[in-house]
Amino acid sequence: MPVINFSYSDLCDLVGRDLPKQVLRERLPMLGADLKSADESSDEMSFEFFPNRADLYSVEGIARALRAFLGNEPGLRTYAVGESSVELNVDPSVKEVRPFIWSALVMGNEINDALIRSMMDLQEKLHLTVGRNRRKVAIGIHDYSKVKGPFTYKAVLPDEVSFIPLQGSVSMTPAEILREHDKGKAYAFVLEGKRRYPLIIDRNGEVLSFPPIINGIATAVTEDTKDILVDCTGTDLNAVKHAVNILTTALAERGGKVKTVKIHQDGKTMLAPDLEPKHTETSVEAINGWIGASLSSEQVTESLMRMGHGVRAGGGKVEVLTGAFRADILHPVDLAEDVAIGYGFEKFGNSLPKRATFGREDDLVAFSNSLKEILVGLSYFEVVTLSLSNPRDQYASMNQEDDKTAIRVKNPVSEEHVLVRTSLLPSLMTILRKNKHRELPQRVFEIGDVVRNARNKKLLAALSIHGKASFTEVKSVVQSVLQGIGMSCEVEALDNPTFLKGRCAGITVGGERVGMFGEVSPSTITAFELKYPVVAFEMDAEKLLSLRGKRSSG
Repeated sequence: MPVINFSYSDLCDLVGRDLPKQVLRERLPMLGADLKSADESSDEMSFEFFPNRADLYSVEGIARALRAFLGNEPGLRTYAVGESSVELNVDPSVKEVRPFIWSALVMGNEINDALIRSMMDLQEKLHLTVGRNRRKVAIGIHDYSKVKGPFTYKAVLPDEVSFIPLQGSVSMTPAEILREHDKGKAYAFVLEGKRRYPLIIDRNGEVLSFPPIINGIATAVTEDTKDILVDCTGTDLNAVKHAVNILTTALAERGGKVKTVKIHQDGKTMLAPDLEPKHTETSVEAINGWIGASLSSEQVTESLMRMGHGVRAGGGKVEVLTGAFRADILHPVDLAEDVAIGYGFEKFGNSLPKRATFGREDDLVAFSNSLKEILVGLSYFEVVTLSLSNPRDQYASMNQEDDKTAIRVKNPVSEEHVLVRTSLLPSLMTILRKNKHRELPQRVFEIGDVVRNARNKKLLAALSIHGKASFTEVKSVVQSVLQGIGMSCEVEALDNPTFLKGRCAGITVGGERVGMFGEVSPSTITAFELKYPVVAFEMDAEKLLSLRGKRSSG
């Protein structure tokens, strides 16, 4: 989760009154944050915010939320949007590269170090989260006085245009920036495989930005800047619009006046930004049903207003207006969550269980614990890895075909966590990759859940890496594990592309296949940036328990 660093005194200025640090320590976590640092002797504070509240990734957004939450200014915060003469033309050439752009002009800001620092930090937080490390969204801010409209967003050949990038001193082409500039090298992967690169230029050919890589030095924002032009490009129009709304309203919280930009694309003219509130209808009954409460219409209204919503309730119905900067409100159930937060979780009280029960250890948990003891006795180190993975690690690096039935995350926080894993072995290979600088041998195991065919399965997997790792070694480990739980197995040749051909075997217990083991193939080892032989096995712990139970009852 993103950590937001800000000045305590700056926050108090934006809220409009002094707030004791103790109040911030107690109340900000109620909005969805974890305290990282709030030393009484320092002006700096740090909070880690949940990824769904991107509008809180800046001190301006935090101040806006606190004004409503603490009762200073409850209800909807709106922003007037005036007209400007700024126009932006979108060339069809960007469709195959980075098809969407949105914009805004914010005039009259008093630029100081606090604002510049906040905007830079907000940009990077949005790039990492909403922007998926700039693949989905990338934002640029420019000194509007240094360029002349109308502006054009188009795609050019890699060496067609040259300009001086930020943090640079010589003119470079886009191709040179990707090869030589620090930012170019860091984000070149976003444009990998593209024949043309996107640029934003003014009417005189001055380059404002080479999205999503870097801005031109000509439009760098300084303390002399008064008017800021915001651009945001990406592959998802809704995400692009939300990013502009969040950054634009943050600037407006500093006193800036928001103006429109006319965007001409595909024969249509659009006015950006669109800061009109979102309208949602629900009911008091539905909200109470979702949160398990019995709140009145008045209590629901007050709670929503504390969360910064505009509310009109009556006859059991609730009409809600939500600020354009709240990208997390997708469904009425999200409003129910805001009601619970605004009302206060501490007010829900507690109750004793309606039934008295006596717990006992789950059979599968007890069985897993016995497997852990055996592996630890064999000098293996237990690890616990994330259940979310990605197609590269789960399939491509393991030489496996992409499992299209794997559960995908609809709105993943990062590109590393986009699906629920179907095997434990890739997770363990990742552990070895992260510890490749450690001495060998390394032996790790995990007993964890995967999801196959929309069902959780408990698997046991283990890896060993060292210069003499062999098929014989892993076979003996498998046999020792099974012997330790009072079982034996048969092995048979198995062809699996994750393993070296001729060095892989299936594990059969009681006539049923329960797993496999072998020497990992060189291509898989190389894909995980390793340089030594790796042996591995993976078994179905649930099936082993079931087979042992049949054997005992028989």
